Amino acid sequence: MAQLYFYYGAMNAGKSTTLLQASFNYRERGMTTMLWTAALDSRAGVGRIGSRIGLEADAMTFLPETDIFSAVEAAMPDCVMVDEAQFLGQAQVDQLGAVVDRLSVPVLAYGLRTDFQGRLFPGSERLLAIADKLVELKAVCACGRKATMNLRVDAQGRAVTQGAQTEIGGNDRYVAVCRRHFSEALASAPA
Repeated sequence: MAQLYFYYGAMNAGKSTTLLQASFNYRERGMTTMLWTAALDSRAGVGRIGSRIGLEADAMTFLPETDIFSAVEAAMPDCVMVDEAQFLGQAQVDQLGAVVDRLSVPVLAYGLRTDFQGRLFPGSERLLAIADKLVELKAVCACGRKATMNLRVDAQGRAVTQGAQTEIGGNDRYVAVCRRHFSEALASAPA
């Protein structure tokens, strides 16, 4: 039975790596996968999913107006996998639910739960609400605790507390930290 999965975690939890490994497993068994990523994330190149350990694959890209359901219905893959799922619109998450419910195609969505201010992304909020399975992928804070927060930092490594919810970046802009170190960094951030 097809289900909607949401794999979430802080930066550096291995979300893209896990997605690429799952896609490989399907393809190795002769099945087709349809990979998606946000058009605004071009760190590995537009239409590419890339992991920090060097794995990469081509993917379809979604914009806010992309009708994911129609694209999946036209292709009818064995599995749909979405990277950077936090950037999905809530209606697009509902489309992924329809892919599972109406087309019987499993959907594996991977993304951040919260932004640099500790607030839910709209796509993540909807996935947390309707996903059949929620799976937390673990990252580690420098102190050894589980990292659950994404701290945005400036060029000097100081916490950034204001700005747009979405700012694409990797280790140069974000640090995965535990809640304690997140709160301490925000409290000591320059005004």
